[in-house]
Amino acid sequence: MSRISLLRGKPPEYLRALADGLQRAMELAFNVPQNDRFQLIHQHAPHELIFDRHYEGGPRSDDFVLIAITVGKPRSAAVKQAFYRQLVEELAAAPGIAPEDVMVVITSSQGEDWSFAGGRPAASLGVSS
Repeated sequence: MSRISLLRGKPPEYLRALADGLQRAMELAFNVPQNDRFQLIHQHAPHELIFDRHYEGGPRSDDFVLIAITVGKPRSAAVKQAFYRQLVEELAAAPGIAPEDVMVVITSSQGEDWSFAGGRPAASLGVSS
């Protein structure tokens, strides 16, 4: 599951390109199945998305995007690094986000922490993302 946070005001085509680029990077670098797509896009007023334009990178512009990803199985540091590279390449191509404007936080959880439907834990289905 991915939560994408950015400043309000981007058109639907931009948001779709952002979501599609994230999904492509997840599929290519994380080996996530094509149909394993659960994304939430949160658009914020400027006073609701506060970020330092230079901390540990930058400079960041008003196109800054924060992507928080929760995965069901841990990935190695090498896989995460490949994902970060793939993601900024995808988002630079479309919708045109500078690599310095992309921040990612990945959190791992266990199968019993997920229920995809019907009140059944994902672990009982042998599912992990």
